[in-house]
Amino acid sequence: MVYTRKDVSTLTGAERRRFVKALLEIKRTGEYDEFVRMHIDHYVSDGDGGLRTAHMAPSFLPWHRRFLLDLEQALRRVDSSVTVPYWDWTRERGATSAPWTKDLLGGNGRRSDHQVTTGPFAYATGDWTIKENVTDGEFLTRDLGRAASPIELPTGSEVDAALQDPVYDVSPWDSTVTRGFRNKLEGWGTGSGSAAWHTHNRVHRWVGGVMLGGASVNDPVFWLHHAFVDLLWTRWQSRHREHRYLPAEPPGPASRQYRRVVARREKLPPWDVTPDQLEDVSRIYRYA
Repeated sequence: MVYTRKDVSTLTGAERRRFVKALLEIKRTGEYDEFVRMHIDHYVSDGDGGLRTAHMAPSFLPWHRRFLLDLEQALRRVDSSVTVPYWDWTRERGATSAPWTKDLLGGNGRRSDHQVTTGPFAYATGDWTIKENVTDGEFLTRDLGRAASPIELPTGSEVDAALQDPVYDVSPWDSTVTRGFRNKLEGWGTGSGSAAWHTHNRVHRWVGGVMLGGASVNDPVFWLHHAFVDLLWTRWQSRHREHRYLPAEPPGPASRQYRRVVARREKLPPWDVTPDQLEDVSRIYRYA
């Protein structure tokens, strides 16, 4: 049966409580930390050798679609009424609006060390100790909007510019491409500092704290952010029905991306699934 992912700002109090309760339960059992570790393990950049699947590659979107589905299935085993809500950061742009409320994800980190002290994921509750990390930190951190060097969340016009590109991705299939929907949404730009962070990437920077690196899954907002990214992919698919995931065929031995990117019908590690199989999710879920 097809289920619905809702805008986080429209969730009822009961829906918020169920979502939080399910997250805390899979954290308690240790299952949540397995998701964190998986993301760290697949946080591979252009400069690293070997296959890239989760970032800086065409498979950025299908990889995170499957990752979201796995998390959602874990939550629904706890409570079948739960789905992952999405955070539309083009509309909910403040540090105190949804999802940054005490009954949902909690608020910003405190000034001294960016530790989140409000809401169900605050370290003091004892329910959200960070165990899988790239640093020694045990508490959730945020720096919403980057007080020391402020940046803004992406705008609707920036999203529209990405959605207007009819081509999914282009060679050389990495963070340097300036054409194609995938990187316009993933958000790797040129230059340095905030000018190089766009769309998806800029949201990670805006949230700050643990959302800045491979261990970003430690902040539950990761899922709400990526649910909106996934929603944008579905909108692009509806707008450009004649266009599909690229590359259709794997780059040949003469290409610098030989065996480094996943083609449409190749397996997408760590799963036994292809991007082709993840393009149509209409029989699994829809967005409200």
